[in-house]
Formats: sequence, C-alpha cells, structure tokens
Amino acid sequence: MAYNNIEDCLEDLESTRQLIRIKEEVDPYLEMAAIQLRVYEEGGPAILFENVKGSKYRAVCNIFGTLERSKYIFRETLPKVQQLIELRKSPMNALKHPFKNLNTGLSALKALPIKKTSYIKIPFEEIKITDLPQIQHWQNDGGAFITLPQVYSENIEKPGVMQSNLGMYRIQLSGNEYVSNEEIGLHYQIHRGIGIHQSIANKKNEPLKVSIFVGGPPAHTLAAVMPLPEGLSELTFAGMLAGRRFRYYYQDGYCISADADFVITGEIFPNETKPEGPFGDHLGYYSLQHEFPVMRVHKVLAKKDAIWPFTVVGRPPQEDTSFGALIHEITGDAIEQEIPGLKAINAVDAAGVHPLLLAIGSERYTPFNNKKRPAELLTLANRILGTGQLSLAKYLFITSDDTHQLSVNNIEDYFKYILERIDWRRDIHFQTNTTIDTLDYSGTGLNAGSKVVLAAYGDQIRSLSNELPQCLRAISFAKAKIALPGIVALQTDAFISYEATEKEIEQLNKLLKEHAASLKEIPLIILCDDAEFVAENLNNFLWVSFTRSNPSHDIYGLNSFTQYKHWGCESSLIIDARAKPQHAPALLKNEAVEKRVDEILKRNWL
Repeated sequence: MAYNNIEDCLEDLESTRQLIRIKEEVDPYLEMAAIQLRVYEEGGPAILFENVKGSKYRAVCNIFGTLERSKYIFRETLPKVQQLIELRKSPMNALKHPFKNLNTGLSALKALPIKKTSYIKIPFEEIKITDLPQIQHWQNDGGAFITLPQVYSENIEKPGVMQSNLGMYRIQLSGNEYVSNEEIGLHYQIHRGIGIHQSIANKKNEPLKVSIFVGGPPAHTLAAVMPLPEGLSELTFAGMLAGRRFRYYYQDGYCISADADFVITGEIFPNETKPEGPFGDHLGYYSLQHEFPVMRVHKVLAKKDAIWPFTVVGRPPQEDTSFGALIHEITGDAIEQEIPGLKAINAVDAAGVHPLLLAIGSERYTPFNNKKRPAELLTLANRILGTGQLSLAKYLFITSDDTHQLSVNNIEDYFKYILERIDWRRDIHFQTNTTIDTLDYSGTGLNAGSKVVLAAYGDQIRSLSNELPQCLRAISFAKAKIALPGIVALQTDAFISYEATEKEIEQLNKLLKEHAASLKEIPLIILCDDAEFVAENLNNFLWVSFTRSNPSHDIYGLNSFTQYKHWGCESSLIIDARAKPQHAPALLKNEAVEKRVDEILKRNWL
C-alpha cells in the first residue's frame, strides 16, 4: 500500500496489531533505546513514543524490526521493485521478453522524482536542533544521534536530483565541541557518495550543501541504505517502493523533501572537522572519537505533527539485521551475478557483518590434476575482497561443494564442512597492511589491519571431535570448552602484549608437541578471556572470534612454519580472540535503566 507519510504507515501497523503506543513520558537518555532493544529481542511490534521527555515531537522505532513486518509494509510494491532490480542486473532479459517487462519499465518512469512548485503550502515550521528528540542510545555515547537519516547531497559539477546521492550516515546532534543549534557532526567514509561529492567541492574550495531528511514514507528510509545497480537513483527507487513519486523543492539553494517529517540543511566547508563519537555501533562495541566533517546548520524544519523515527545499533542481531534481510530479499543474487563463479556468500551478521564472510564458489581448474586443491577458489577470493563493502572483510572462508547441499546460511554445517577439508599447511593466505572497517578496532590503526583467505577444497581429511582431548584438559594455566565440533575455546590469562603471546604459543607448542595425533580432530583453537561464554552458543563464538582478532597479528599455529613467504602449520590453527589494549569497549546495558524498562513494558506491552 502507498503511504503518503510515516503516520499512514503506523496507523496501518496498529490496525493489524503490529504497533504499540507508549503514552507515558519516556526519557530519550538511554530509556527509549533500551525499550527498543528489549522489544526487538522479543520479536515485538513497532513502538510509538507519544511523550518524549524534553521534546514536543513523537518518536517511533522498530518499524523494520522483523522481515515479515517489512514485507507487509511494502507488500504492494515489492514485486515490481524486485523485477526492476532484476532487469537492471540482466538488461538482456528485457530484450528477450519486451512485453512481459514493459509494465516494469513504465513503473520506473512513473516513479521519477517530481519537483513541487507550490511548496509554500507545505506545512513546515522552523525549529532548532534542541527541539528534536535528543536520543542517546548508550551510556558512553558522545551525545544524541540521528540513526535513520536520509542524507542528501549533489555533485556541484553536475547538479540536480538525478545526479544526487541519498545515503544513511550517522549524525551527531549534540555533545563534544559542537556549538549547540549551530553545528552537527557527520560520520562517513570518503568512498561513499557524499564523500565523493565533498572531495569535488573541496578541490573547488567551495562548501558542500547538504540536506538531512528524517521520516516521510518508510520507502525513503530504505532507499538511503540500498546498494542500487548503476544508473538507478535512490530517489527513483524510493518512488518505486513507496508507490508514490519522491516530491521535492529547493529553498535557499537546498533540496527539501516535501514528504519528510524533519529537514536539516547546512554546509560542510573544506577541511573543517571536529571530534565525532563515541557511538555504540553495530559490531557490539563503541566506535571511538575521531575527526569527521562538521556541518554548519542553516535551517531546521519540522511538520506540525512530525514523527521522529530512530533505531538502535549494537551487538547483532539488531534492527539493521532485518534491514539486511529485506535488502537481500530485494536484490537477490546481485553479488553472485557480479562475480562469475561465485555461487553463494554470507556476510555473517552475528560476527558484525564485515569481519566474516562465508562463500561457496566453483572449482573447475583441478579436474586436470590428480590432487584436488583450491585454485579457482583463490581467484574468486581476490575478486570478492575487491568488491564494494565485501572489501572490508577480515576473514573469508571459501569452499566448493560438489554435492550442492552446503549452504552458507547454515553456519554450523559450513564450518564443519570446511574444517573437515582444510589443510593448514597449504590453505591459509594472508593480506597484510591493508584496509578494514573503520568501526573495527582489532587492527593496527583506524582502517588499518589485515585479511586472511581460508580456502578448502577436496576430500575429507579429518573427522571433528565433540570431546576435549586429554592434552587440552591437562593444561594447568588454561580452561578449555568445546565451542563447535572440532573447535575449542581455550581460556588463558589476559592478553599482555604480542611479544608475551609469542611466548605463550611457544609454551603451548612444547606442551602439545607430542599430541598431534589427538589434536587432529580439533583443527581450530580460539584463545579467549571466557571459554564458557564463547562455547555457550554459536553467536557468542562468532562474535568473539572474529571481532576481536586481526589475522596477521592474532593467528598462530601449532608447529607453524614459513616457507617461501608462505605461512602454515602442521597441527591446530590458533586465533587469539582475547581483548587487546587497542580494542574499543564492548556495549553494556545500564542496570538501573533496565529496571525502569521492566516497569514501562509491564504497563504498556507485556
């Protein structure tokens, strides 16, 4: 159904019992975020806060909290959008079936953004930044943030909406060194659309005009995060998904979304930055304070009955997990089509998305060789790590499945399959001194770390044990638990330094040197601070192992060697996933706030 605004959507959700209203006053400092986190964990409804402390505006969260609810919201437009994306990926299909795809093409034309000439009738009032709901999600956040913005910018060399970028980049509203009501912070990487626009403006020594839209039809929010095919603008996609053209006008040289609930306009001047953050982020840790662009606020606009949408990010899964599921529903196998030979890939959400990729590819090079080994898989791995957001990955496990029964989404089975076949002497391939995710502090600096490809192909070479070998039980300074078949969580003393860890690994080698046979069924050991926690469930294992390690610095092996620049090991591979001094602190809930949330939810939902 086509919603004119966010309130239409919320009324629709409420009519089907997919929304609750909280009428009592709720504090935007920690309480609102804690409520959202709790309701999301329970698979609960969207939440409309009608009385936000310190603001006259209502706020809503958890709209996209489940894939089912997201598909319900876009139930009438989703099939056409999926068809359009498919045509963009495979334009030859349109030529092969012109009449079948004619309606899709016409729908796209009808979804083009439309400029409003009578914008004076649009009921915006001018307000201040401090009038907005000042939602702070985590205790050590640097201030209040916008977490569902639609950030609009244009290329000053090619102005106009069809050359614009609409992206979702977090916005800091308060705190740090920002001048209240006059400055806000923008966090984005230079390779993003707005970053490209800013670099062009910087070269001309001109400020970049930016508009931040909040609210409006839910399709506008989703358009800001969609990885779209080349040539399809976010505003056109928003119109297609909303079933209603994106309406806009210009005021004071800024583009204004006529359908947004709130609009913030301003300028980013060349080389003008201020400290942004900390911010509780999607890896489950704080992203720390760093210099990022500062925007000088021009105007803040709001509609009379505006509603402020927000989400909360933290250790996955969270609402952005559901976003990802919906994006996959829309784009289907876009990445697999882009990379020939790639059959399936999973950016593992529980590991923070970017740190860990599981892939299945083709292996056609080895039939001419009596000895099966990864060959084409390594070519695919390089292509994967050079593609878009996949380039942020640290760990890429890749294999080929001749049985066609393996799934990258069945994570336990995938690890079992690859660990039964991987040869640690041959199948580990490092990329050192390279880039990783800005939000990942496991590396050697901001955006600096390493990658590793673990490629396995061939016949099974080992079975995996569900029991601890006696040699691991007997280590006096460690506590061992089976995390998954063939994987042991080994709790040792806290990390001191990399030099000290080298000595610890030497000690383990001495203790376990004579036990290679009994360790054959334990190919992977995770050094950790809490073995019980790591072994408690799959998500804990994934989160700790791959967010707290930097491959080049934290991978070791029993009986390891280096030969002609290639590193390998004869026995178990070891990943040191203990907390390091450079790591950002993990996100922790506030106990006092949690108790208040218990009472609020008892009165309003449970």
